[in-house]
Amino acid sequence: MGHIIFWALIRLALTITGLWILFYYIDYGTWWMLGIVSLYVIVIHPALIQYDIFREKTKPVVDSSLCSSCRYFDKTAVLCTKLDEHPTENYLPCGGQYWEPRSFENDYE
Repeated sequence: MGHIIFWALIRLALTITGLWILFYYIDYGTWWMLGIVSLYVIVIHPALIQYDIFREKTKPVVDSSLCSSCRYFDKTAVLCTKLDEHPTENYLPCGGQYWEPRSFENDYE
């Protein structure tokens, strides 16, 4: 998930630089509209698409792995917080050794 944020920041920096250069060449009202549209088209929309792809790729791990029922599993980052590793369908970071059931209180958060 970090690569999504990294590339969004790179695209944001390039977009701001481009808009800053265009500021002196186009009308102020047009510049604002171009800025808003370009931020959505160049930065926000691609990041949302990449996030959807990330969620689709990690759905099997989140839905049906042993890690998904562990208290140390972070669903948003698909990360074992105890060992700071990313589980996959074929790889459990602890091999089930540190698995602890998730409490009912955490299910509603």
